[in-house]
Amino acid sequence: MEKKRCAVVTGGNKGIGFEICRQLASNGIEVILTARNESRGIEAVKKLHDSGLPNILFHQLDINDPQSIASLAKFIETNFKKLDILINNAALIGIIMHEKEFKAGAGFVQVLDENVHLLAELSNSPRIVNVTSTYGELSYLHNEKLKEELRDMKNVTEERIEEIIQWFLRDFKASKLQENGWPLTVSAYKAVLNAYTRLLAKKFPNFIINCVHPGYVETDMTIQTGFIKVEEGARAPVMAALLPDDDPSGVYFQQMEITPF
Repeated sequence: MEKKRCAVVTGGNKGIGFEICRQLASNGIEVILTARNESRGIEAVKKLHDSGLPNILFHQLDINDPQSIASLAKFIETNFKKLDILINNAALIGIIMHEKEFKAGAGFVQVLDENVHLLAELSNSPRIVNVTSTYGELSYLHNEKLKEELRDMKNVTEERIEEIIQWFLRDFKASKLQENGWPLTVSAYKAVLNAYTRLLAKKFPNFIINCVHPGYVETDMTIQTGFIKVEEGARAPVMAALLPDDDPSGVYFQQMEITPF
């Protein structure tokens, strides 16, 4: 018999991440719920077990700690032999970013680097879903040259993405964000996340790799001011994780619909 598909969900102990885990498990996926706080992660898994979903387990993950990321990759390889789905849901909190927070936002790249070989070599249907937001849309960038570069992506490489991050940090330190066309919100990180999603989709054509805005969801992240419940918000990331093999890769889903970047 074919082994069940295995998924990792970052930031899975509450909010959208918790609900994504629940919906994936309800679809028969073996789910590894990850969280930085071990006690909260274990508590979240217990709740899901008590609700009748035994196919979920916990592993600690701090996306800013290379050892923690490597430990998760080793755990997956030892216990599951493969990884089919990676949902990057861990996000930044805050309106005005600090340098440390922006660097932490690139942690999802490390998660991918450590786990991508498990997806590439051992899965028949590799999927990566990066949870983003409308703030990552290019309309929020006022640097027209950079906006055009990220729109066509012809010359964008991993090195160029790193340059963009460093460029942002320099302007942040010099208090020149507005002057040089950067947004003053977390959207700068989300725009880079979206660009990296498209880059990965080109690099791994046998994967399906997309970014998804789940909607303005009622969670701690939105201080419970969202317009939709977590059950609705989780639908789009789960849909993207379960897309059939002939569906598009390198696109942006505004909830359930494909939308221009």
